[in-house]
Amino acid sequence: MFRALVLLLVLLGLQPAMSHGAVLSLSGPSNVVAEDVPDDVGGQILVTWSLSPDDGLMNDGTQVVTGYVIYREILPTGAGLESGAETPAGQGYELGFSDNFDYEANQPVGSVPYSVASFLDENVDAGVTYVYAIAAAGPGDTFSPLAVAAKPVTAEMQYINQGKLWFFIIMMVISVVIVYFVFYAKRGGKIKVRPIAGLEAVSEAVGRSTEMGKPVLFVPGILDINDIQTVAGITVLSNVARTSAQYDAELKVPTARSLVMTTARETVEAAYLGEGRPDAYNEDNIYYLTDEQFGYTAGVQGVMVREKPAACFYMGAFYAESLILAETANSIGAIQVAGTAMPSQLPFFVAACDYTLIGEEFFAASAYLSNDPEQLGSLKGQDVGKIVAAILLILGCVLATLATVVPTNKPLLMAEMYIKDNILGEDGLVPDELKVAVLEGKVEQLMEVDQDAQPAIDGGEN
Repeated sequence: MFRALVLLLVLLGLQPAMSHGAVLSLSGPSNVVAEDVPDDVGGQILVTWSLSPDDGLMNDGTQVVTGYVIYREILPTGAGLESGAETPAGQGYELGFSDNFDYEANQPVGSVPYSVASFLDENVDAGVTYVYAIAAAGPGDTFSPLAVAAKPVTAEMQYINQGKLWFFIIMMVISVVIVYFVFYAKRGGKIKVRPIAGLEAVSEAVGRSTEMGKPVLFVPGILDINDIQTVAGITVLSNVARTSAQYDAELKVPTARSLVMTTARETVEAAYLGEGRPDAYNEDNIYYLTDEQFGYTAGVQGVMVREKPAACFYMGAFYAESLILAETANSIGAIQVAGTAMPSQLPFFVAACDYTLIGEEFFAASAYLSNDPEQLGSLKGQDVGKIVAAILLILGCVLATLATVVPTNKPLLMAEMYIKDNILGEDGLVPDELKVAVLEGKVEQLMEVDQDAQPAIDGGEN
């Protein structure tokens, strides 16, 4: 009885040690391999292993292997490991991965659930050599012995991403086309740009304001100057300011950002100087209201109601205030021209305004208004790029449809896969060998099924 009591006390005394980082009689993983991820900046390493033989087993309703924990150590510069060894050859450096490894003192770099045999380490530095070790985790903070990778791995930065080569080729083609059209325009070549009704109406709207003795109101959106829509709106403002200077119309520009106010003042002043009317420029007409969205909206509404402008321009980024502004100006009978790239606000501008620049038209306004050869050439080159992209998409859709109709045509399937994964995807110039092998196996399997089904069909007909 006394011996049994002593044995019980001993077991109870050992139990806490087993519950905190103790080594359980689990079979650990094997075949640990760490590889640098290709085509990156040296910030990723992929670790793979073979699952523990105990993975998936249950013990009294409890999962024997609950997951895998990944440890790593940095190998000093100049140290190298012998295959499968834990001591670098000739360096006198010993890794901490040993039979007495302290699981509590060493923080893992990551963990994965059971039945997962890979881990992507995204917290590495280029040029640094690492050694990885994997342990199977069991219930109660218990672990299997460590399985150390046979070879260290160095995270390396690649200067060329092979998966982006097709993107580079298409980009170079479009760049060459843009350069060609720029030089073509500079030599006097005619580059046709379709008329944009909203920009053609600038002269009409400003002229009407002059005849009625009322001001022109220009609203450059509510975002700051770092937004591309605000920049495009300032470009249109330059043309409106030049026209206002020619017609001697008063131009008012309320802004929601201080930097936009400064930029607008410089733009309008340059336009008035260019037209020889510096005396007509009044910087007080270009002013700041507030950064608050609906406070700015209320301020612009007040200007509309008090001064009743004959022409209102909305060029930039707009949100919920778009319809409020457009309906207020509509109530006073103003001509309204709007331009934005916000899809959710375009329907309101189209419904409430006389003219609306939709998306691409808004960004093409600078080339259209300035008639500058460089901008026109760039615009034409971008159109060619869109045509190339559209052709690739249409071709891919056609090939995908035909591949579904004729699933045993290998050249058709290869062409469809190449456009989808290589040209439009990130597989690079050369098709992925594994994908080609899978495709060939799929075609052969379908052909065998067709051959097996053919005698049955012939027999049924006879």
